[in-house]
Amino acid sequence: MKNVSILGCGWLGKPLAMSFIEDGFSVKGSTTSEEKIDALEAEGIETYLVNISEFEEFDAFLDTDILIIAITSKDIDGFESLIAQIQESTVQKVIFISSTSVYGRLNKVMTEEDAVLKNALTEIENLFRENTFFETTIIRFAGLFGGDRHPSNWFKNGRKIPQPKGFVNMIHREDCIEIIHEVIAKNCWNTVFNACSNHHPTRREFYTIAKLSRDFETPVFEDEEVYEWKIISSDKLQRVLNYTFIHDDLLEF
Repeated sequence: MKNVSILGCGWLGKPLAMSFIEDGFSVKGSTTSEEKIDALEAEGIETYLVNISEFEEFDAFLDTDILIIAITSKDIDGFESLIAQIQESTVQKVIFISSTSVYGRLNKVMTEEDAVLKNALTEIENLFRENTFFETTIIRFAGLFGGDRHPSNWFKNGRKIPQPKGFVNMIHREDCIEIIHEVIAKNCWNTVFNACSNHHPTRREFYTIAKLSRDFETPVFEDEEVYEWKIISSDKLQRVLNYTFIHDDLLEF
């Protein structure tokens, strides 16, 4: 398969699209902003205006083999409409980008076998998991950083950082892109992967080093009595895809 459509060419989707073009794929991408069309097309991305909440038909965008969904929308009705259109399209494989926020803080290591919270995102995941018209792999990315998204810029204006004794679950954008490529290359479908660095420093250590690395003031932390944390395990992903993280030291700022 050498045709891919990426729903959502933003912080992750745009460099992902460019990486597929470098690999010789024919790439269609979407945006909800007319102002971004020229910039995307300048990178060789065949660009479409797509907003799943407007319930429009976008047959040309879905005329592809693989669809990667990289939008943050939690519009359940919009996704139901999208899935109905996918069923009538040439799409055979779907990668749905989800988040490890589906897991609660249960003070334990979380795997793909653990129960998830009941919310819009998990309901949307289930819409894809239950559909038999196409094959779907769900990738639950941990906190995202890389490019212009640097942790030193978070918790600005004196905001206190909660749960300083908790652990950081993060993944670099370069790893996100490479993992998506590996899922396709290894034809790994109808499964769910957690995707998170193996390194889990405390939030106090992580944000202190992040802030000082950019010459910001030392951050201020909340002093909670209730200690809540989770550690996201990516053991399944590393085993099945034989994957080694590019950025596996979260303190290398």
